[in-house]
Amino acid sequence: MTWIFLGLAALFVAGFLISALRKQRPPDARNQTQSIIETSLGVSELANANDGGVTFNNVFPPDSPADKAGLVGGTACDGHAVRNIDDIASLLGQTPAGKKIEVTYLRDGETRKALLTTISHDQFELLAQSFENRPAGNGSLGFQDTETKIVRVAGKNVSGVKMNVLSASGPAALAGIQTGDVVTEFDGVPIRNRGEFLMRVRRAIPYSTVNVIVVRGTQQLEIPVKMGKR
Repeated sequence: MTWIFLGLAALFVAGFLISALRKQRPPDARNQTQSIIETSLGVSELANANDGGVTFNNVFPPDSPADKAGLVGGTACDGHAVRNIDDIASLLGQTPAGKKIEVTYLRDGETRKALLTTISHDQFELLAQSFENRPAGNGSLGFQDTETKIVRVAGKNVSGVKMNVLSASGPAALAGIQTGDVVTEFDGVPIRNRGEFLMRVRRAIPYSTVNVIVVRGTQQLEIPVKMGKR
């Protein structure tokens, strides 16, 4: 796991009655729990990490708290305050929109901190609708997303997304990206899992040029790509 939250600090106090809150939840509490986290932070597809904490698939929508803080999919929350989805939902459920929380996390083995300002459900919906309805449309790179794979980069403490099937006439191939290249950065954003990669491609403005960093064998290459439109 490339990104790991070690704790949520600001505005949280000890002694939350998490077990009591669980008993009060209705049958569909799981969806409500996920919604609290997703709308407050702007992340998608939550899951409990294997070794404790919470992971998410990708940042969504653009300009969400997680997006502004520079987080990316593959992040896992861990530590004393956040051990699983229930913990973080309980904390965020008692934090009003517009409040800042401090996050300590690991990225590629390095400890960092970020400040996130929570948003309301209405704010989340406005951001999501703005992105979904943007006139420019969605970007396209010209690869088969079902044939991508997360791989570890040899000699480095990072992972990337290996592209195994490219369209011969797609933007990636035309720019010089090759089958088997491992994408580690897209438009300045670290790429550590498939979900974030797919979202970042979708977010790119069609016909704009973005820099893609790939690992090919022992080489690291920076390749400018003129995006397509889907």
